Amino acid sequence: MDSSTFWTALAMVLVVEGLLPFISPGGWRRMFSQMLQLNDGQIRFFGLCSIVLGLIGIWLLA
Repeated sequence: MDSSTFWTALAMVLVVEGLLPFISPGGWRRMFSQMLQLNDGQIRFFGLCSIVLGLIGIWLLA
């Protein structure tokens, strides 16, 4: 993987991350306030699920 691919992937992540606050700022704010009420273990679980799904996606696309 060259550096261009890395920066393109990072840019795509930023685009995807920006969609919800752009489309529905109120919904994003409610979701974020609910996330603040989760404990550390729950947040880690969702982070782990995100990592695993991302790795599966990379494996399927590679």
